Parts: sequence; C-alpha cells; structure tokens
Amino acid sequence: MNLTSAVKKARVNSAFKQLMSVHWIMSACYLVLFTTGSGMARLSRGTFLRSELYDFHKSIGALVVALLTWRILVLLRVWWRKYTKNLPRFTPEWTRKFALHTLLYLLMFAVPVSGFFFSNSYQSNNVHFFGLTLPDFFPQNSNLVDLGRSIHFWIAYTFLALILLHTLQQWKVVRANWRRFKAFFITKKLKKTAD
Repeated sequence: MNLTSAVKKARVNSAFKQLMSVHWIMSACYLVLFTTGSGMARLSRGTFLRSELYDFHKSIGALVVALLTWRILVLLRVWWRKYTKNLPRFTPEWTRKFALHTLLYLLMFAVPVSGFFFSNSYQSNNVHFFGLTLPDFFPQNSNLVDLGRSIHFWIAYTFLALILLHTLQQWKVVRANWRRFKAFFITKKLKKTAD
C-alpha cells in the first residue's frame, strides 16, 4: 500500500468514525428524550421540577436537530467517498436497509419538529435551548394543541419501533459493542483494584 492510498483510507475511516460517533451521541440523546418524554407525560401540573424537565426535554430535542444536521453532512461525505468509485449493489437487502435508514433519518427530524409544533401551538416562545429562548417555528394556536400532542406521540413511537427493528437488523454490531463496553469497565475495575 502506497502513502497516497493509506492517507485516503485514513480519511475515509476518519469520516466513518465521525459518523459512528454522532450516531452513538444521538442514540444517547434519543434515549434521554424517550425516557424523559414518557415520564413527563405522567406528571400532573404543579409537580416539583415538572417545568424544568419539560425545558430539559425540549433542549435535548433542539440539540438532536443540530446533531442531525452535522450527521447528514458527515454521511454525505462518507457516501461521496464510497459511491463515487463504486455504486452500491441494488440487492433486495440493500434496498431494505436503505429504506429503513431513510425512514429513520426522516423520523429523527420529524420527532423534534412535531415536538416544536406541539409546544408552539400551546404557548409562544416556550421552547428553550438550555435557557436560550428559541424562535417559534409554528404559530400559537390552542385549537391545534391536541393534534400536536397526538402527532408527536405517534411519530415518536413509530420512530421507537423502527429503532428496535434497526437494532435487530444490526444485532451482531450491538453484541460486539456490548462486549467492548463490558471489557472496558472490567479493565477499569481491575486497574482500580490493582492500585
């Protein structure tokens, strides 16, 4: 392998590593969104820290929109490098994976946007990004609050179902990452006990 091809391969691997990094960061964010969202829905008005939990949930929702933008740019870079040389084989398996990933990307965007629609319909200027008030994306309209709530709920749980399908499809990768994760903590624990 000559130096030029080694540098090109390192760049491709670097872009792919960035893509996987943002994948796992966004996975963690969506885990937080699902757990806080389902917990918030059960809290009655006046519950201690309820409004702070809503603000935190909305902040993470705004964060995933920014992360999604970064992720799409990195994905386009990976695709450009990968598919300018060789087009993919349009097999049924590739088509299924492409369709699932396309739906996942659409829902990654639709979940927070439907949340903004729900929040903006309820009250103007109530979406914050860790204290910074974000502009309204939708006009306030109390007649649309129930519709916004339903849309956000159904899109979020459709997204969750597709995430589970994606996890099953990538089960070997999930198991390999789980083994790495466990090995990392076991190594840390052994080092602590040795000290």
